[in-house]
Amino acid sequence: MKNGKKLVLVACGTGIATSTVVNEAVSKLAKKNNIPVEIIQCKIMEVPGYSDGADLLVTTTVIDKSKYAFPVISARAFLTGIGLDKVEDQILAELQK
Repeated sequence: MKNGKKLVLVACGTGIATSTVVNEAVSKLAKKNNIPVEIIQCKIMEVPGYSDGADLLVTTTVIDKSKYAFPVISARAFLTGIGLDKVEDQILAELQK
């Protein structure tokens, strides 16, 4: 947590396309629930460089979650709409800790 804000990493393969969609969705979700966040949008290969301060990783790629010391949430639901409420609930639960 930095400056009282949760540091959320939003990552996809290139750090451009799908992470932009997820970035906007996570930002809106946090704002709607009055949770201060700092979001860093990046490529999945850049995540280790931010791992010291990260509170959560939200990603559209398939990764080994055990590689990280912080929670990892799959965000494909933001792209497909399938299971979206469940994913939003998971993200909120982590941000409210």
